[in-house]
Amino acid sequence: MGAMRSALPQFRGRLHDPRTAVAIGRWLGAAIVVCFLTGLISHVLQHPPGWAAGLLPTRPVWGYRLTQGLHVASGLAAIVLVMAKLWTVYPRLFAWPPFRSLTHLVERLTIALLVAATVFELFTGLINILQWYPWPFSFTQAHYAVAWIVAGSLLLHLAVKAPLIRAHWRRKTSDVDAADRRALLAGVGAAVGAVTLTTVGQAFTPLRAFDLLAPRNPDNATQGVPVNRTAAAAQVTHASAADWALEVGGPAPYRISLAELTALPQRRVRLPIACVEGWSVDAWWTGVPIRDLLARAGIPPGTAVRVTSMEVWGYYRTTAMPAPYADDPQTLLALRLNDEVLSLDHGYPARIIAPNRPGVLQTKWVSRLEVL
Repeated sequence: MGAMRSALPQFRGRLHDPRTAVAIGRWLGAAIVVCFLTGLISHVLQHPPGWAAGLLPTRPVWGYRLTQGLHVASGLAAIVLVMAKLWTVYPRLFAWPPFRSLTHLVERLTIALLVAATVFELFTGLINILQWYPWPFSFTQAHYAVAWIVAGSLLLHLAVKAPLIRAHWRRKTSDVDAADRRALLAGVGAAVGAVTLTTVGQAFTPLRAFDLLAPRNPDNATQGVPVNRTAAAAQVTHASAADWALEVGGPAPYRISLAELTALPQRRVRLPIACVEGWSVDAWWTGVPIRDLLARAGIPPGTAVRVTSMEVWGYYRTTAMPAPYADDPQTLLALRLNDEVLSLDHGYPARIIAPNRPGVLQTKWVSRLEVL
């Protein structure tokens, strides 16, 4: 037993203490809460449960831009905070014996679950904003499911550690470590600030000049808007779009060509497009209101719509548009972007643009609208 104990690493740093852990834990807890709640909003908007489909808000038009920008920003900040938090507590991972009682064993297992689930969430989220998927499972489903594990294990951890947290939450210390602790917290805060400053500009326009580390810079984009999924990836070409006509299904179904669509009364709106990777940008969109196209097919207001794309394959080749979006006067079948005809990568001949809606649901290369 003595040999085993002497073989374990020895940690003599004075800041591996509960006070430092609680101080950093407050910041980390706030980041996780913001990330979790904004992630729920994103999930509901992308996959609305049946009872909520008719209640989704289309205002403010920049709502998803704000919530998803906060989601990614708080997630990136949490990466720094998790590393700092683990630094303060990792000596206890080498404590001997590994557990002293059944209660202590359960406590350590819950911490292991919290750490594993949090690291999984942050790692997969980071890889997702880079649009790299080296795993065989669905990112969306796994990320959503593990988020609940993080939330549950965090609540359990807070309950178990409540006495310790309470003792050190506002404790004023005058020991020799106080200055070192303040320096450490200042360094962690500076690191969080640096990460935020160099990434949040992809969604927060005033900081766009500092957008050095984010995967998207909206200023470097075709027609002023970045492209996630290209026409080549969707296997859509100018040749395949040459004889394009929009099909609208309903009580009075019809087909309409691009020339006929262009001849209809057009509406020009300024709306942001915001993607799950955290980037967003405002743009001018011109096209025909979806509700006008549906009314011509005899589809009454308050009807959900299925939107089908020309793309050959993809998770979002077919999407559902709940009634609040279909009825909104700013939801367009867009034909022009920033006063130019849509490029093929931006969805030529026609695409959806709707207020307060995730970018993955702003379907490009639209070929059919029909009652859901």
